[in-house]
Amino acid sequence: MAETAAAPAPAPAAADKKKFEKPEKPNADLFNEQLAKAEKEYQDAFAQYNAVKAKVEIAMPKNKESPTQKRRQELISQANEIRSKQGAGKNTRTAKMDQLKRLDEQLRSRITEQKNARGKVPFKSVEDVDGEIERLEKQVNGGMMKLVDEKKALTEISNLRKQRKNFAQFDTSQKGIDELKAKIKELKDSMEDPEARALSEQYTKIQAELDSIKAEQDEAFKNLNSLRDERSKLQALQQEKFQAVRKLKDEYYAQKKAYAEYERAARQAIRDRQKAERERFEKEKKKERAQKLLQEASDPAYLEEIRRATSLLRFFDPSSAPTEKAPLLAQSGLTAEASRKVDDSAIKGTPLLRKEDRGDDYLPAVKKGKKGKKGGASEKGFNVPPSVIDDCAFMGIDPPMSAADVPSVVEKVKAKLDHWKADQTAETQRNIEKAKKDIEKLEAEEAAEASGIATPDGVNGGNKADAKTDDKVEAVTSDLKDASLEEKDTITLGAEEEVTVDEGVDKEVDVHVAGETNDGEDDRDDEKGVENGGDDAEEGNGEGEDKDARDDVADSLNSSATSSASSKHHQGPVAETKI
Repeated sequence: MAETAAAPAPAPAAADKKKFEKPEKPNADLFNEQLAKAEKEYQDAFAQYNAVKAKVEIAMPKNKESPTQKRRQELISQANEIRSKQGAGKNTRTAKMDQLKRLDEQLRSRITEQKNARGKVPFKSVEDVDGEIERLEKQVNGGMMKLVDEKKALTEISNLRKQRKNFAQFDTSQKGIDELKAKIKELKDSMEDPEARALSEQYTKIQAELDSIKAEQDEAFKNLNSLRDERSKLQALQQEKFQAVRKLKDEYYAQKKAYAEYERAARQAIRDRQKAERERFEKEKKKERAQKLLQEASDPAYLEEIRRATSLLRFFDPSSAPTEKAPLLAQSGLTAEASRKVDDSAIKGTPLLRKEDRGDDYLPAVKKGKKGKKGGASEKGFNVPPSVIDDCAFMGIDPPMSAADVPSVVEKVKAKLDHWKADQTAETQRNIEKAKKDIEKLEAEEAAEASGIATPDGVNGGNKADAKTDDKVEAVTSDLKDASLEEKDTITLGAEEEVTVDEGVDKEVDVHVAGETNDGEDDRDDEKGVENGGDDAEEGNGEGEDKDARDDVADSLNSSATSSASSKHHQGPVAETKI
């Protein structure tokens, strides 16, 4: 993908810039304000239309679907139902009314008779009669009356006592009247049924509502034509307001959708750019890995072993050490060289050595001390630097414990050195062949993954994560499979040029999405987190793949990198370990 986007034409780039032209972001607050105003106007127009429509429906009773006609039919059915219920108890009510009339006439006659009888008696009650009798008896008993008056008083007392007996008849007549009144009241109570009264009141209300509907129909029928014209105008106004609301919503949501599409396209451009960068990075990493494998395999074998063996020979037996000064690594043309060479053939004599280098031949003079003190004889031990011990351990040789062990150690070192030099060319070829097989295995894994065939776990000591490599690994490694050391610099230069071209493409993509706003920050942050996680995973996979490949060929390649501790015995005097 990086190669495809490496050299874009000017015309497509201009087309992409036009495609990512930033639309205007819709103003939500302004839209809500305008929408509320338009909806209010629409609701007002709709309410006016419904009011006029209801008047027209009232004036057209033949329209049975109108709400007014439906209500009128409901009221008529309710009134008929009430009439049927009231008709069922009409006969019983008539009988009760006749009985009530008879009792009422009887009550009136008895009341009249009692009034007439009481009108003839000057007293209203028995107590009044008893009081009058008692007063007359007192006058008679007083003896102050004349004989004639006394006779008159006694006669009147006799008459009063007769009248007193008549008052008992008045009480009996009054009881009969009270009984009639109780019957009349009971009969009236039985006639006054709460259910019947409720039905009567309901019927009255229904009839009043029917009368009002009838009056409205009569009034609306007079202005039917004008109502129809007003209904048509209000209907047109209502439709106009409705279309205004719809247009406002369509424009806002179309603008919002366009802006969302722009943001999605901008984010997709960023994802494409990042994907291209990842693919380019993976391609370069795979190419560098294949180049490193071939470079390490092309180096002469046993370099570290030969260097350590030569170092031990120079330390233990300088005279038998190899005289050649050829470098262990291939000449790159960049190493520093001496500006002149000193001819030491004319120099004669014995070189002077330091006392540390003289060994057993050097015996220091014994200083004179005070009398009575005797200095003990100093014992000289066999010392070997730590770096020599490390080299012996690396080669699998026991370090010498004394000077007598040095010749046998030297012989062992020479034997190993001769074997390594004799087998160096063959081992180097074997390393190259093994590196090529590893590259071919990587190519097979990439081809299988590209074709959808799963690679089994544990191949080359790796796992599924190690098997995830770039889809173009074959193109990367094919140029380096049979490449020699001289060709590697040329291939590396080509890779650098490719990276430069890809960076130019990335700048173009940045120009396309330069107008992006901060509205999609959350989405971009999420995408950035996912992409960073993907980059970390890919880097981890790449590091795992490099490590596994190096582990596979570690025994045969024996990397040429050396530690500083192993070469200290070439850099001058170091600390010695006494054995």
